[in-house]
Amino acid sequence: MRGSQPIESAVEQILKNVDLASIQDERARECIRLLLNLVESLNTELLKARAEIRSLREQLGKRKGEGGTPGSSPKGSSSARSSEKDRAEPRKPGQNAKRSKLDRIQINREEVLKVNPAELPSDAEFKGYAEVVVQELNIRTDNVKFLKEKYYSASLNKTYLAPLPAGYSGQYGPNVKSLCLLFSHLCNMTEPKIADLLDNLGILISAGYISTLLTGAQQRFGAEQQAIVEAGLGSSAWHHMDDTGTRVDGENQHCQVICNPLYTAYFTTARKDRMTILDVLRNGRERIFRLNTEALELLRGWEVSQKVLLPLGQLPFEQDWSEAELNRRLAEQIPNLSPAVRSRVLEAAALAAYHAEPGHVRLLVCDDAKQFKLVPEELALCWIHEGRHYQSLEPCVPQHHQWLTDFRKGYWDYYKELRAYQQAPTPEWAAQLRAQFEELFSTVTGYAELDQRIARTKDHQANLLLVLDHPEIPLHNNPVEIEVRRRVRKRVVSYGPRSTAGAQAWDVMETLLGTAKKLGVNFFHYIRDRVSGAKTMPALADLIAQRAQTQNLSPSWRGT
Repeated sequence: MRGSQPIESAVEQILKNVDLASIQDERARECIRLLLNLVESLNTELLKARAEIRSLREQLGKRKGEGGTPGSSPKGSSSARSSEKDRAEPRKPGQNAKRSKLDRIQINREEVLKVNPAELPSDAEFKGYAEVVVQELNIRTDNVKFLKEKYYSASLNKTYLAPLPAGYSGQYGPNVKSLCLLFSHLCNMTEPKIADLLDNLGILISAGYISTLLTGAQQRFGAEQQAIVEAGLGSSAWHHMDDTGTRVDGENQHCQVICNPLYTAYFTTARKDRMTILDVLRNGRERIFRLNTEALELLRGWEVSQKVLLPLGQLPFEQDWSEAELNRRLAEQIPNLSPAVRSRVLEAAALAAYHAEPGHVRLLVCDDAKQFKLVPEELALCWIHEGRHYQSLEPCVPQHHQWLTDFRKGYWDYYKELRAYQQAPTPEWAAQLRAQFEELFSTVTGYAELDQRIARTKDHQANLLLVLDHPEIPLHNNPVEIEVRRRVRKRVVSYGPRSTAGAQAWDVMETLLGTAKKLGVNFFHYIRDRVSGAKTMPALADLIAQRAQTQNLSPSWRGT
């Protein structure tokens, strides 16, 4: 039996020999099935308790200065498991071939190396050159003392000074400033470490100046971030979305990440409710609210009383209001409205206003968190995220383990069929896949935890099978989870920004970095181009708009 599971060897042998199908008496078979599931339930609770005890011991050890236990995982042995092998598809011939580095290396100079003539025999013939490419850096300071001509006009009582070259201001040139941004956001270096590195390269700079420079990135690049988000949201009717924790000045906040194949955007927010999601999808514009039939239907679904709905219906419909204006109208129309119901009214009116906006996001690929529900017209769930629930099951009964193994295989075989369908979708194939879903997720094995998990997956059928109607959308949410790691790594190194301005600077630079990477733009060259004031490189937002026209990410909605 597998390593950490607490089952005695004698009991293991008994469980191994249990075959429910061989038990003729139906009542006895049902009784043993219930007992086996009770064993599974108790074993699962014991594993959770052991994991929690291990985690608490690690925390206690850290407080005592002992450090954690090497190689241990507070989440149990299942945390290291992955579905990659299960869902892997056979590689095509030549698919593993590596790209040649030489094709991507820019040659800066050529140097001819000669053979010592004294070493050559008399009959040696010249046969050309053997090429060897060596990559190297030439790191040196370029400290400049500018002598600015100075003139004085006595008649005008005015002094004239020659200006500094473009991109130069203060004590540091555009390369140093760009490198500080690069080291911080691409390399995740802390401010003292950036100062140490530059000091070793011959640049005398303080961590305080670096902090000011990094925080000021929001002012320098904030407009570019806004343009990137606008272009990104307009490039497709579907987007990935996820969030992760972020501490700002020691307080817990959230980082919302939204992306598609052309861009990635980061937003640090105090909350992660539905109103926050609307703020992100509207790129931080001022909130607007609208009362209409949709808003009232939402409130009825949330069981708001008729005492509130009737006076709401008397307010003007189909017009946009600011939050202050709507609150004033509510105070006049329904003076005794409770804070909880007022919040519901604002939420419903915000959703109605968003859905009335042209170009709103039609579909989100995300998890099943409640804040995403009702915001897009359609919500697609991640097959890999759903599959992780099956990966986390660790049955101790051998027959249960076999049933789980068989079902996992069926799950990932079906996933591969969906992948194949995306390449050449047809209505007939879609109907066949719907029928296959019904059959697969109507499976009843007798392993209670597995059967409950299968039933919960079936409840998400509509969200998991949106790909049959929109084959252009991904089957999983991995792209945004990968982008979330950028914030997690930054958080691990720097813990968190110390101010709201710092958090905004993180958002801005991570948006530029993530988008530049997706567009194949050199991040350092782009930052230096902007810091120097040259602006010879096209804006990332313009590149997004251009590529959206050629990649056609949303054929199901484009033009509607």
